[in-house]
Amino acid sequence: MTALPGETPGTGGTDTPQDAVSPPDEAGAQEPAADADPASGGAGDADSPSEAAEDEAADASSAGAGAGAEAEAVDPASTEAGAGAAEASPAPELSEAQAELAAQRELRERIEQRKAAKAEPIAAGAGLSGTAADLLAAVRAVESGEKAGSAFFAPSAPAQAPRRPAPAAAQPPRTPVPQAAPAQLSAPPEALEAVRAVLVEGGAPEALARPAVGALGEQAGELLRTDPWQLLAVPGVRPEQADGFARALLGADCGPDDGRRTAALVGWVLERAALQGHTALDAEAVRAALAERAVSDPDAAVREAVEEGVALLFQEGGDEEPDEVEADAGETDEGGLAPDADTPREQVRVLLGLDRYALAEESLADGLARLVNTCEKAADWAEAAAAAPSPSAAELIRTTAAAGLVAHSGGEAARAEPAALIAAARGLGLRAFGAAHSEDGRRRLAAATGDPDTAVTLAGLLSGAQGPGRDEDGALALDLLVVLDAPQLDVEGAAVLVEALADGARLVLSGDPGVLGSAGAGRVFADVLAARTCPQVVSRTPDPGPIGELVSGIGIGELNQVDAPGKEVVIVPVRDAGEAVHRTVQLVADSVPRAFSIPADETQVITVGHGGAAGTRVLNEALKQRLNPGPGRFGGFDPGDRVVHVPAPGRAVPGVVRSADAEGLHLDCGGVPVVVPQERVESSVRHGWALSAHQAAGMRWPAAVVVLPGDAAQGLSRPWVYTAFGRGERHLSVVHGVDQALPHAVAQVPAQERTTRLRPLLEALPTPDAAS
Repeated sequence: MTALPGETPGTGGTDTPQDAVSPPDEAGAQEPAADADPASGGAGDADSPSEAAEDEAADASSAGAGAGAEAEAVDPASTEAGAGAAEASPAPELSEAQAELAAQRELRERIEQRKAAKAEPIAAGAGLSGTAADLLAAVRAVESGEKAGSAFFAPSAPAQAPRRPAPAAAQPPRTPVPQAAPAQLSAPPEALEAVRAVLVEGGAPEALARPAVGALGEQAGELLRTDPWQLLAVPGVRPEQADGFARALLGADCGPDDGRRTAALVGWVLERAALQGHTALDAEAVRAALAERAVSDPDAAVREAVEEGVALLFQEGGDEEPDEVEADAGETDEGGLAPDADTPREQVRVLLGLDRYALAEESLADGLARLVNTCEKAADWAEAAAAAPSPSAAELIRTTAAAGLVAHSGGEAARAEPAALIAAARGLGLRAFGAAHSEDGRRRLAAATGDPDTAVTLAGLLSGAQGPGRDEDGALALDLLVVLDAPQLDVEGAAVLVEALADGARLVLSGDPGVLGSAGAGRVFADVLAARTCPQVVSRTPDPGPIGELVSGIGIGELNQVDAPGKEVVIVPVRDAGEAVHRTVQLVADSVPRAFSIPADETQVITVGHGGAAGTRVLNEALKQRLNPGPGRFGGFDPGDRVVHVPAPGRAVPGVVRSADAEGLHLDCGGVPVVVPQERVESSVRHGWALSAHQAAGMRWPAAVVVLPGDAAQGLSRPWVYTAFGRGERHLSVVHGVDQALPHAVAQVPAQERTTRLRPLLEALPTPDAAS
């Protein structure tokens, strides 16, 4: 790359010989490269859209899961996103359809029930699971009058009544109450014992019992005995391991084309795709993945999986409905998915998806259309716009006055514009709030608005711990909500959020389109921008200083030389990973504090992957030894350790260890005390001096040190570089060992495309105020 100006602070590194660089070891946890097959699951160590999803089962799966099959450890690290989840189970929960399947005692009975259920109307949001489902259930319970708005309960059966506009009077803001970290739900002893017996009989480790019950329910033992390939629902278990388990239980009665195996494989392929951000996959990609797993007739396998309800079938283009394609197999090709090659027809793209994401996208599209069509369009905010601090802020205020949904895009400096909008709306007597994904983002927003009560986190807003609470109808008691860092919204979290907004409320999605996408499945912000279903405001406020100039160039694919007279940007060339680790520790502990008076605890290290010779694990170990050495008396941690807490898949919360006792590990997470129970420490807390770019997204530090060792080249992309380089406010050091791979990534490796259905759903909805 073109060397950026500025001398390297500190002394030179040692002359270390070339290290043997191990390949990334986070199997299947990365966002795939541009030419990767999403159905293959991927392999590598770069940032993942949902790195935390499999980490809960890493230790259990590493012991092996199947007779004669070598177990493969899966230990992806967590990421930021989450989109308003207050708490979730340690492992990603299954879809509603899969949960129904798991609850039945006989396979055929499950299939018939799923077929019957498929013909019935599905309520919006019914396919959500995990925390998303809990939050949505809470909203509906309050709306139906069954429960108070301050608590969460199981999903309620009564149908939801049409929502009324939010009343003028709102509940007073609630005082946040620190909560303990969610503990893993305890499974009934009899269920665990039944699962252990089946696992032992099949040659799988007993350690899988608890995650199996968490994934499959209390009848997991009986389900696994009937359908051993359901073991694939346990995070970290690979198909070859499930095959070994099935052979041990069924003997000669099982084979590669067993219907139970092929159905489980279809679900596994789609779950793996969701970990990479896709809400659906092209049917051809699914068939190719099945063929790689020795399925002799992938077309028939896909058709049977659709019939059993494992996956849903969709088509883009053409007039024929997917259900008609599925039902009338005699008029389609052998796989029931493609038209006859001899019959000229309009090109149709056939997609397969899990119902939880399909229903979330449909619910979200309906909810966004509701906001667009129910907002009061005649609001007069002219005076507020005239008093705005910048032309872009004035444009945002005027646009929001006339629209129920607005998309606002811009860089770090552009965050001042949503803050001005919130202040203007409050000046007009409206209940306006801004929601960020992290405590750091919330603090920065509060500083911009000048009123701490206006800023909340998405998790705090939806749980009721922060913000205005709920109105008498169960909707959030607000008139305007601005969501910052909108690219981090995943589709399930966004569906829950929009469902909680009252008719007539205004929603502004604000963010930087150049940063890495959400940790969960979907690309909500990008789809809203692409669908053009609402007015869009593009900020004209540039990011200031050398770092802002550098990042702005990266956003358009240019790695420019910038003037940095105050050494705001410094390049530290290294020859190998060992030297990269050495220089990183030197920068954090000595050079940056001495040159810029920024203490080590305000400097964040960001690297491409978690494994490898200069990944987060190695860097955290080296930084701990230098900055806070200790024996790791509690699960490898000592008071003063910087950590990242993962309360739920997709959420990464930086914190500091304060103490430990029999109750658990006591953390300070941005001023919020958190207690992590002992049994959750190993799976949900990691050292945090070094983070991945996904974990760091949405947050900023006074100084950032971005580490690019030689084995990181394959994990680089323009969004990754853009995100990582933008995390430093006053100083950026780049420990550079990838040579020309960095300018190549900036210029030629764009964001990895995600297959989603939200854009066409939005384009098909009636939105009279959509932008032309």
